[in-house]
Amino acid sequence: MDLSLYSEFIAVAIIVIYIIAIVSAIESIINVRTAQGTIAWVISLLTFPYLAVPLYLILGRSKFDGYLEQKEEIEAETAELLENTQGNVQEHIIPRSDNLPLYKSLFKLARLPATSNNSAELLINGEATFASIEAGLRAAQHYILFEFYIIRDDELGAQLCRILCDKARAGVKVYFIYDEIGSRAFPKSQLYKQLQMTGVHVAAFNTTQGRRNRFQLNFRNHRKIVVVDGKAAWIGGHNVGDEYLGKNKRIGHWRDTHVKLEGPSVLGAELSFSTDWRWATRTALDINWDLTGEAKGSCNVLVFPSDPASEFEEAGLMYHQVIAYSRRRIWIASPYFVPDRGIVAALQLAALRGVDVRVMIPDEPDGMVVGMANWSFTRELLPAGVKVYRYQGGFMHQKVFLMDDELAGVGTANFDNRSFRLNFEITLLIHNEVFSASIETMLANDFSRSHLVTQSDIDNKPFWFPLAMGAARLMSPVL
Repeated sequence: MDLSLYSEFIAVAIIVIYIIAIVSAIESIINVRTAQGTIAWVISLLTFPYLAVPLYLILGRSKFDGYLEQKEEIEAETAELLENTQGNVQEHIIPRSDNLPLYKSLFKLARLPATSNNSAELLINGEATFASIEAGLRAAQHYILFEFYIIRDDELGAQLCRILCDKARAGVKVYFIYDEIGSRAFPKSQLYKQLQMTGVHVAAFNTTQGRRNRFQLNFRNHRKIVVVDGKAAWIGGHNVGDEYLGKNKRIGHWRDTHVKLEGPSVLGAELSFSTDWRWATRTALDINWDLTGEAKGSCNVLVFPSDPASEFEEAGLMYHQVIAYSRRRIWIASPYFVPDRGIVAALQLAALRGVDVRVMIPDEPDGMVVGMANWSFTRELLPAGVKVYRYQGGFMHQKVFLMDDELAGVGTANFDNRSFRLNFEITLLIHNEVFSASIETMLANDFSRSHLVTQSDIDNKPFWFPLAMGAARLMSPVL
């Protein structure tokens, strides 16, 4: 290439990059949801455009454009499904009431009805969880809905997929969703081929669908949902992989929590799955919705889905409301504790008014930057009286909370900006004193295996530790 042409090409490329950087900076001012995130992106884009522009294309947006384009259609279909199926659970629907201010706002955010007469079985760790799921899959007669963020081609994955294949051969309708990022190796596996060959309906939740999402890796479908025949549903923190059974020698014991639901609330899990299937395949589920609705217990349950295409940051607002409404205690367990400013303030205020506020995180976090951010938020919470525990019995992955003596939450949403703003998540809000007591017993046992952090733990850190905490804190909007 002629030297002058080469110089002109370089000059044009530089101009184009700066134009893209300026346009991206303007877009971040308009669309990025937090002031910290906006400032970070604007400074980076205008100062280091060569590095920041590709990063912004991959990680920058907080609104899922491709999903937004179909949101109206998807929500219309969901509303129609709810209208058509609600009759099955009508007698169990809990009406919205001014006497229940906590639930009044949560009902609106969930966009699904809360129901009574459900049973909720607490499943502690992988052995109990997957034994229960396996038994449910084997009993399926009509249909199975199966969705996980991570699905591995290992012993556990093969075991579950073998059951799904057997059921599909027997005429049971099996619908299977995996996240294209969390399970990026799965489409190349033998399990994937076996599922397709035996008639399982397999679909990737492709968050890179759509013209603007081609390079976008910021959005994940983090939900874990199994439904069998409209009778039972399983939701919680486990993915499908041997490490969730504690078989990974590097990770060791895996501490996680799941719930088995039976009763009218299973409809909420089915509806959440149906919206994901609609996005993944552009088709509707072909199942018998009339199977859902039989009374099974005494728990009130609200299935609470959240996603990055919604008008509100549902998961974050749900946590904020629960913290603000707590009067005696709020206990939170999460592997990723990177909250925003509003959540930190709510926790501080709860502790200052005398609420027993406890936060449990892993002692060995998943990543150094996340670990440093955890320490940064811990330093801010301790003076208000918030108790922070670092779990030492292995890697803790559960996403659980307990409010007072009556309300518990178990699901997939972590206590971080990613789950609040960027992921598709689902949480079970279970209102029942007996179930809450089982959560209390479980968490008390976890606290006994944890180290209660003190101010001296932070004061005794090396001289460089405050700088590392501050740097990680700056990155918290994108962690």
